[in-house]
Amino acid sequence: MSRHFASEGHFVCIFDLNTEAGSKIAGQLSTEYPNATVTFRKCDVSSWEDQAAAFKEVYQKRGTIDIVMANAGISEQGSTTVVDLREEEPTAPRLGAINVNLIGVVYTVKLASHYMNRKTDTKDSSRGLIICTASNAGLYTFPVAPLYAASKFGVIGLVRALGKPLQRHGIQINALAPAVLETNIAPSKDLFKDMIITPMETLIRGVSQFVADPSLSGEIAEIHGSKVTLRPPHEHVDEDSAKNLEVFANLGYA
Repeated sequence: MSRHFASEGHFVCIFDLNTEAGSKIAGQLSTEYPNATVTFRKCDVSSWEDQAAAFKEVYQKRGTIDIVMANAGISEQGSTTVVDLREEEPTAPRLGAINVNLIGVVYTVKLASHYMNRKTDTKDSSRGLIICTASNAGLYTFPVAPLYAASKFGVIGLVRALGKPLQRHGIQINALAPAVLETNIAPSKDLFKDMIITPMETLIRGVSQFVADPSLSGEIAEIHGSKVTLRPPHEHVDEDSAKNLEVFANLGYA
């Protein structure tokens, strides 16, 4: 994603915990794309204080924040701890996947929308675009990593719920739900050897589609093979459910 926006000559700031890798890729992209400005800042997305400081720093330097990719994510890093029936005494589950993949995204959305809403000089109808990385594990049953799945279901629910409210203020929010992409989320590349891999180019096509169309907000783009498929929410099971949800929408709170 950073490479894509750098190739178009944008100012790109990468947030990550890995200082060595982040600084390295920022330097590489700056060399490859001299018309772009690529920087790196260490940031723990699961920390409100870290994210708030990072966003403020970028905004003060640039005066605008136009596109935010909430892409940081981790796996459950081994067998899930949400259920372990071998324990004699229950231990607290590891919640890192929830804290990074969902709570971190909530923080990002809050901060991104805050700074985008400050934009007054809008040549088009959009003040900014937020793209959150979910997963097709948030669309389908994923028993091998239930907390990871829950975090991605949560991202999809968050994006769909905020689509219209943010769009009324000229801010888009959408999500990507990739199939298996070969990334550093896996502890070993061996994980991918028996998988059907979706090329990164398909992911970038999904990103480009959201950038190109300001009318899209609250959408989920499943990224699979060579295809980008916008996935609609479930149909209402009956008229009563549709009516209740309409009442909530009119109330403006729940």
